[in-house]
Amino acid sequence: MDHVTGNEASPDRRHDDLEGVRVSILGLGASGEAAARLALHKGGDVHVSDSRAEPAAAARGAQLQELGAHVELGEHDLDRILGSDLVVVSPGIPPHSPVLRRLRDGGVRWISEPELAFRFFRSPLIAVTGTNGKTTTAVLTAHLLRSAGMDVGLGGNIGGGLGPAASVLALREPSPDWLVVEMSSFQLADIDTFRPDIGVVTNLAPDHLDRYDSVEAYYGDKANLFRNSGPDSRWVLDGDDPVVDGLAGEAEGERFYVTSGGEAGVGANLDATRSAGRLGGAMAGSVLTMDLGDGPVELVDADDLPLVGAHNQKNALFAAVVAGLAGAPVDSLRAGLRTATSVPHRLELVAVRDGVSWVNDSKATNVAATVSALASLPGPVVLLLGGKDKQEDLAPLAAAVAAGAGEGRIRGVVAFGEAGPRLARALTDTGARVALRSGEFDGVVVFGAGLAQPGDTLLLSPACSSFDQFDNYQARGERFSALAGEATA
Repeated sequence: MDHVTGNEASPDRRHDDLEGVRVSILGLGASGEAAARLALHKGGDVHVSDSRAEPAAAARGAQLQELGAHVELGEHDLDRILGSDLVVVSPGIPPHSPVLRRLRDGGVRWISEPELAFRFFRSPLIAVTGTNGKTTTAVLTAHLLRSAGMDVGLGGNIGGGLGPAASVLALREPSPDWLVVEMSSFQLADIDTFRPDIGVVTNLAPDHLDRYDSVEAYYGDKANLFRNSGPDSRWVLDGDDPVVDGLAGEAEGERFYVTSGGEAGVGANLDATRSAGRLGGAMAGSVLTMDLGDGPVELVDADDLPLVGAHNQKNALFAAVVAGLAGAPVDSLRAGLRTATSVPHRLELVAVRDGVSWVNDSKATNVAATVSALASLPGPVVLLLGGKDKQEDLAPLAAAVAAGAGEGRIRGVVAFGEAGPRLARALTDTGARVALRSGEFDGVVVFGAGLAQPGDTLLLSPACSSFDQFDNYQARGERFSALAGEATA
């Protein structure tokens, strides 16, 4: 039996078990628990540790102990971890944390949870990453494949109850026809052999600068998606952003480009090792069109796509070309696009009261996502903006708000939370009415609703993480939706 370590295994190898392998898993969140269950199922000698000792971690730990794992809460046993054959690190542990510095100093390499899962996948893999749109694209891809009658496993970074961690998918029996896995930059940072059959990059924009030293470092982790490319790899990329193509570098395989419009034959000058697919049409009144090399095929009118926001038309194009490459016939793509539904917390229309539409975009946790949301809605909009500051450059947001205010598409902006004061300062000269509100989230929402008039949209698109007042963006979005329900009762 081959031992599975972070230093072994070629990109094409798969493994049968972990018998005799000492596995240490750092972090006991959802991904850490899933990795531990997979390692135990495969016969590994499993040690799990977490610096926290809170009830949720303790409950997970108790279940894993019953299955045979050794669990340590409140600290990390460095001697035991340093003596492991394989170390799996949860994405919530930052790279500069003391425990990872100690491992690095000890010459220990580690892998991410999806990398562990990949070593046991038996199904072809679609991996979706990008700064924004990756969850919507992954969910729509799975929906389109299922509409074509295929068995699909959906999971990874997707969260929000939409799918499990990748290691849960690795335990599925029988193996599905396709796996669709969303990958974050944190997960891609620690891959080794991970290699998708179809890889997707929806877009790139600055994000997570509270964790990364630079935008380049963040993009560098995203670029790991292409690390193990081969001649049979297929890549579906944002054709409107040259930075995305640059991220792929000289990666082997075919490239297919998704654009928001333009002429057929985008990327036709690529060399013989690559071919191009072109998708076009992303504004109201246009037709979503796909070209996988056999000529353009019309899919659906943009107006027939049941998703809020122009940017979701592009996400739908990504999903269509990926599903088409995976074998879904055109007729099923058309039917699937017409039955698509919004991802929770992503431009989700949750209520209408007195002519005001309440739209939950809590998943917009960075500037680029909020800028995209503002561009996708006709207005007028009352924007709820704030949360935990990720230290992003706010100039693009200020420009978008200024443009919207000048066009009459922004009724007002309510800045709140830890980032509220910095946001309010950044938007001072935009021409928009900006109100800085302190206190609890409920009061912020009620104040914003009071600014809205019939025909307006009350938009929660915070451009910040939720961790100043909520456990996650889902909890923030759920509270907004609950307030919407109370307002419409």
